[in-house]
Amino acid sequence: MITNGRIPTHPVALRQSAHALADPLPSLLAAAHRLAQGVAAGAHGRRRVGRGDEFWQYRPALPGDPLRQIDWRRSARSDNQFVAQREWQAAQSVFLWADPRASMQFSGAPNRPEKAHRAQTLALALALVLLRGGERVGLCNGPTPLAASCGRGQAEALGHGLLAATTDPAHTAPLPQLSAVSNRGWVVLLSDFLDDLAPFERATSAAAARGVQGVIIQVLDPIEESFPFDGHVLFESMDGITAFDTPEAADLQIRYKQRLAARKDALTDLARRLGWQFSAHSTGASALSALLWAYGAMSVGR
Repeated sequence: MITNGRIPTHPVALRQSAHALADPLPSLLAAAHRLAQGVAAGAHGRRRVGRGDEFWQYRPALPGDPLRQIDWRRSARSDNQFVAQREWQAAQSVFLWADPRASMQFSGAPNRPEKAHRAQTLALALALVLLRGGERVGLCNGPTPLAASCGRGQAEALGHGLLAATTDPAHTAPLPQLSAVSNRGWVVLLSDFLDDLAPFERATSAAAARGVQGVIIQVLDPIEESFPFDGHVLFESMDGITAFDTPEAADLQIRYKQRLAARKDALTDLARRLGWQFSAHSTGASALSALLWAYGAMSVGR
């Protein structure tokens, strides 16, 4: 249990805090496992020539090929000599970030998940698919990102890290810690992206300059897209800091939709400039469709 923003140090309080964090984990893991079942298993776009263990194909031997690379058994069945090419098995490092800020705790209907839960589920389901394909997956939430790994317990560690980012102030950061991502690694970033984009643009531009590739997914509730408000409405931010009172909310709908469209255009343009992929996802839509899109976007980029 965390009180007044302070992390407990007494053993009993620390154990209670650990249990409170762990309670949602089985549910999150189960939801992610169910979602990941919708994506075919298999290697994730790593089929390149190099040093590895799996046979790929034969090719005719060329002048300059070392004799040790000749496959003499295959060559004996022909008048030509052949080299057995093997597939490069170097795993990719993929870092995930699901925005932990208060705005992500919103849901416009009791039967819809909060944006944070959908983002966490998508991130963890994608991690399960990538881990199944032999990739190394970590988190770039901070201040202490989770190192990329493909170990047996990595899925549970990822789940703990995603939940901690939304429940423990010590793990909450307004931006992904992209400095943790290795050069030419991958990032998958999920947020509503309704805040100031300038810091995010600077962080992602610096990462892209190092060869980092990325996928950006904007997660929104259907109400945030349709703005179905009328009459007198008091709008309050999820953290309770900001409030806006209007006597006629319907008058704001056109301007609101224009600003939301402009934000999506800005994210689309940012992704294009970075050489990354962008998509918007509604919590009222199928989570599987968003997962398949993300997996496909990463496959195309490799």
